[in-house]
Amino acid sequence: MQRRYTSLAITLHWLIAAGVIANVLLAWVWPNLPDAQVRPLIDSHKSVGITILALALLRLLWRLSHRPPELPAGYAPWEKTLSHVAHWGLYFVIFAMPITGWVMDSAWDRAAQNPNYWFGLFEWPRLSFITALDPATKKAVHDGFGEAHELIAWLVYLLVALHIAGALKHQLVDGKRELQRMWYWGRAD
Repeated sequence: MQRRYTSLAITLHWLIAAGVIANVLLAWVWPNLPDAQVRPLIDSHKSVGITILALALLRLLWRLSHRPPELPAGYAPWEKTLSHVAHWGLYFVIFAMPITGWVMDSAWDRAAQNPNYWFGLFEWPRLSFITALDPATKKAVHDGFGEAHELIAWLVYLLVALHIAGALKHQLVDGKRELQRMWYWGRAD
């Protein structure tokens, strides 16, 4: 029986986790900086977000075509249910956050004067069907998707905390080798 996730699933998991942490830190830092320093951080935030979206798509495709290892024996039914809810919730947020951000950015009134560059390497397009909207509709879209982006951020915090707490509970309290299932080495059983 397969006890550990595949190497690709592990790599995608940790790359997405690193991206989420980076974007949370960027969003927490820029409100405390002078205006001149904020734009580069927001641009980095956008680049990381689009990267998370691409990695999330790969992760979901891999997940749909590769069955994950079964949860270890002995987990209570409520723990299994909560685990599945948290995992699918995390899939939702790693798609919803970059998409709401991309829509919000595409509706930004100064988007035409501030092209997006993916880590400064190449221009990342905005969504043309959003940029073509009339100014009043674009403002409504910008504000609405900006609010959604902020609300989903709270869901990210909740789900990540739940995910980490569950893994640590199983590892440290229950004595299961939970963390080894999502790492490259160590015995997972």
